[in-house]
Amino acid sequence: MTDLKSRFLQVYSVLKSELLNDPDFEFTDDSRHWVEQMLDYNVLGGKLNRGLSVVDSYKLLKLGKELTDDEMFLACSLGWCIEWLQAYFLVLDDIMDGSHTRRGQPCWFRMPKVGMIAVNDGLILRNHISRIIKKHFKGKPYYVDLLDLFNEVEFQTTHGQMIDLITTLVGEKDLSKYSLSLHRRIVQYKTAYYSFYLPVACALLMLGENLDNHVNVKETLVEMGIYFQVQDDYLDCFGDPETIGKIGTDIEDFKCSWLVVKALELCNADQKKTLYENYGKDDPACVAKDAYLEYEQTSYEKITNSIEAHPSKAVQAVLKSFLAKIYKRQK
Repeated sequence: MTDLKSRFLQVYSVLKSELLNDPDFEFTDDSRHWVEQMLDYNVLGGKLNRGLSVVDSYKLLKLGKELTDDEMFLACSLGWCIEWLQAYFLVLDDIMDGSHTRRGQPCWFRMPKVGMIAVNDGLILRNHISRIIKKHFKGKPYYVDLLDLFNEVEFQTTHGQMIDLITTLVGEKDLSKYSLSLHRRIVQYKTAYYSFYLPVACALLMLGENLDNHVNVKETLVEMGIYFQVQDDYLDCFGDPETIGKIGTDIEDFKCSWLVVKALELCNADQKKTLYENYGKDDPACVAKDAYLEYEQTSYEKITNSIEAHPSKAVQAVLKSFLAKIYKRQK
């Protein structure tokens, strides 16, 4: 993995250099320096799981055959496109949420001299994806499908974010709107498609597959994405900020978190009254951990069964590798 990560990071350097010398824009020294700083701060620094998953998935789909240098570069490039997409979402998400930290450091918009310039930086990050895909994939038979895929996933993610935001409008804090089905819808669109389905879909396209033939793979990966976000909600409340790299604020922000929708489902009238009175305040609501542990086990078994029902051993291997990365994670 260390060797793969170092190769992956080498590709980042190549892509960054290409973008900073894009012939369609006349960079000044200041603008080039700004974009380089912005990229290093926001695109790097994460665990890179989404990006590396493209390469892992492609190798598993090729039944472990050694990738050529060209295949490795292309798989890494698509992996970086997902990391760029993630950076774009997070830069804007942090502004909308008024967050303070991300990946153990101040959010980009809170850095000196940045502020609301971060909005435009987010748009630049999104535009970079199109530039990378155009430069390295335009001659490929799956070029249009690749553009469609990124556009579709961005459409789904931004609309998931919209549902999340309008559910927690300031001055309209109403717990009665919260439910497990609403939480599932937010998570499915806001997180699952781009974090879980997109890396595998990129690998399938590189292999020459038609994504319409892999709807069951999409469904399994979406289930994994929902399970992942429930873990995230749990860690936001109970995780160690030193380990997860951020200070969780879901309760104070009145988020439609799995913990609160599950608590609403389980609690009696008096407990519900207490929850209504305290949720959204700086004193975190006390929610039992047992329900989460039960959910975790049930989800794991359900996802494992759907993976083992898939006819292709190669696809099974891809899905199992994803599940292994997230099961019982602490950050």
